[in-house]
Amino acid sequence: MSLDEDVRGRQRRYVVSMVIRTLSVLATVILWNVERHVAIVTLIAGALLPYVAVVIANAGRESTPSLPSHFIPSPVRPALDAGNLKKSSDQS
Repeated sequence: MSLDEDVRGRQRRYVVSMVIRTLSVLATVILWNVERHVAIVTLIAGALLPYVAVVIANAGRESTPSLPSHFIPSPVRPALDAGNLKKSSDQS
């Protein structure tokens, strides 16, 4: 997908989301004195949609970093020798 097509698609998604938000706010105004519970739901939807619209509009060309194709084991550290386990006071 070219950059122009990607930008056009993002703009289209953002405009659609903002139209839905506008309709939600208008529904809040119309329903406020008729059905208060539905009006509150549309008000909350209208408040949250700008954030959702920006997140949806910004989703696009980014690709997730790929994971390594094979497992890389951690380096093995040599164990310490047991050595002399006697305490210094026992050596006298």
